[in-house]
Amino acid sequence: MDATLPKSQDSSSRIFDERVLVLDFGSQYAQLIARRVREQNVYCEIVRHNISPERLLAHNPKGIILSGGPNSVYENGAPRCNPELLDLGIPVLGICYGMQLVCDILGGKVDSTPSREYGRARCHVTSHEDLFAGIPDETDVWMSHGDQVSRVSDDFAALAQTDTCPIAAVRHDTLPVYGLQFHPEVTHTTQGGTILHNFLTVVCGCEGTWHLGDFARETIERMRKQVGDGRVICGLSGGVDSSVTAALLHKAIGPQLSCILVNNGLLRKAEQEAVLAEFTNHFHADLHVVDAEDQFLSALEGVTEPQEKRRRIGHAFIECFKDEATKIEDARFLAQGTLYPDVIESGAAQDGPAATIKLHHNVGGLPDELGFELIEPLRDLFKDEVRKLGLELGLPEEIVWRHPFPGPGLAVRCLGEVTRDRLDVLREADAVVVEEIKAAGLYRQTSQAFAVLLPVQSVGVMGDARTYENAVAVRCVDTADFMTADWSHLPYDVLGRISTRIINEVKGVNRICYDISSKPPATIEWE
Repeated sequence: MDATLPKSQDSSSRIFDERVLVLDFGSQYAQLIARRVREQNVYCEIVRHNISPERLLAHNPKGIILSGGPNSVYENGAPRCNPELLDLGIPVLGICYGMQLVCDILGGKVDSTPSREYGRARCHVTSHEDLFAGIPDETDVWMSHGDQVSRVSDDFAALAQTDTCPIAAVRHDTLPVYGLQFHPEVTHTTQGGTILHNFLTVVCGCEGTWHLGDFARETIERMRKQVGDGRVICGLSGGVDSSVTAALLHKAIGPQLSCILVNNGLLRKAEQEAVLAEFTNHFHADLHVVDAEDQFLSALEGVTEPQEKRRRIGHAFIECFKDEATKIEDARFLAQGTLYPDVIESGAAQDGPAATIKLHHNVGGLPDELGFELIEPLRDLFKDEVRKLGLELGLPEEIVWRHPFPGPGLAVRCLGEVTRDRLDVLREADAVVVEEIKAAGLYRQTSQAFAVLLPVQSVGVMGDARTYENAVAVRCVDTADFMTADWSHLPYDVLGRISTRIINEVKGVNRICYDISSKPPATIEWE
């Protein structure tokens, strides 16, 4: 933990001076757009599609991107932005639905067409200025639309076309407004990164001042000023989020940091021991361990409804944390490893677009209960950015690349009632999954791998005897930001070893299933 952050090339630069806003119209790619912009070293946030001009200007954006969406612009009740946003002089890029919307607002026409495009398409570029600077005449793009712009006003110029979409990209003659019918943010659009780069640099004038090293320095300095001579409590789980949060705080305030680990009985196999060993090796702060397994299992007795599980776990956690926190003198601040996807999915962002998807994210509850001032140094970052930051801070790779673990722990992987016996079965099965993924050299290539204990039993045969035992589902996904995910295409021999070992080694299991659903429509966790 003595790693020194690299010095900024420009110590006076402010990493949030260059900010681009994504107006979310319900696209499954909205978060991907934000990540692609950040990859260009420009800070990006997602906001509601109906944000007011006044709220938008308060962000001082260098550019605005209108996302895609599932609606048709001509439908009653279809989401729309305030038309005044197009007259602010801030560059605007509409993507898919976003392009259709700006063209509709500015005098064009959008129609449903029988020549719908889903998937790859060959795009012919007719103008190589601005967005398409450096793009070849022919390029592959990714389409996903049933409507398209059929006519634009005389103030627009077409920039590209496909065989079935004669207006695949547009530029307004007098306003800094652009549109793309295809999705530049997905990797299937081969020149998508260049197109976004052109919008950010050529059109918006961004220089790329968003760097994680600068972010870490400014965050450490900000926390140091915020805390002063006070003491901060940090909930430690051993995951990358809480570890990076603790590392930032340790660099900022050193001995003024106290950490609390609550063993709720819902941890993975040998989790507490691993956290204690890593904490001892990499941190030198005050650590409090609370053994609360009985309290949590008692609270979960007889409960099967997923949200009720989360509520009860959250309430029990608050009680345990509160009891331990009162023993720490002069503590005035609470640090949490909240990430940007947590803020989005919990509907907690002031200008954020999302309704609440999950309870028990690290986005509230404890500060109000305890009367602490909240510190969330990672709430502007995606998971991949947190991992990069952890490496910048000198955390070892085994912590930085550890697969995420949900706040409610194994309770949301133990479908049905949560009991001590069922948790023991799940722990052993889960340990086999992780061991085999690691043995195959796939742990870093996969993003999350775990077992799920199903609330069903199935007939089997072992040693010529009939069995009626538990079924376990194996879940393994690939993702960069955990907002969208695809199931991991594990080799059959790896799946075979996982199945054989669990059935042979974990008493009470006779059937293994592999989950091949993506997010969306499924979530990564089963509950």
